[in-house]
Amino acid sequence: MKDIRKRTRIAVLVVGLIAIGVAPALAQDKPADNMQIVREKVRADKKLFVAANMELNETEAKAFWPIYEKYQDELFLLRSRTAKLINDYAKAFKDMSEKEAKVLLDEVMTIESLGLKLRKTYLPKFRQALSEKKAARYYQIENKIQAALYYELAKEIPLVQ
Repeated sequence: MKDIRKRTRIAVLVVGLIAIGVAPALAQDKPADNMQIVREKVRADKKLFVAANMELNETEAKAFWPIYEKYQDELFLLRSRTAKLINDYAKAFKDMSEKEAKVLLDEVMTIESLGLKLRKTYLPKFRQALSEKKAARYYQIENKIQAALYYELAKEIPLVQ
């Protein structure tokens, strides 16, 4: 079971990084339907990882997965916004003006605020579907995935010049 979790975690991370970091670049060179395939692969891999770690019974699964899907739809919008922010930063980081720095930093703060608001909005829904321990586990899983993605992005994104 640990081997499956490890492989799943790596797959989610790699595909997630592709979706966040490379998706906008791919979108310029490939048809839109290819990007849809990448997005679906990311979602499927992540769902597999979540399922392997949540250990849901049938009743919990029936309640959890519809909420999860809606949450992921909204989370995807934030991740898309993050991808745009990264592309904007990549275009400006070498010769960034004070105005560009302010706009980019304000967008980072907005994305982070919206992420917290989204997590708070969905918490009562997850609590209704799951026990407190399983709701906490799900939020841990999401936090670990986000931390891994942010770590990989932080390694690759240079400091403002």
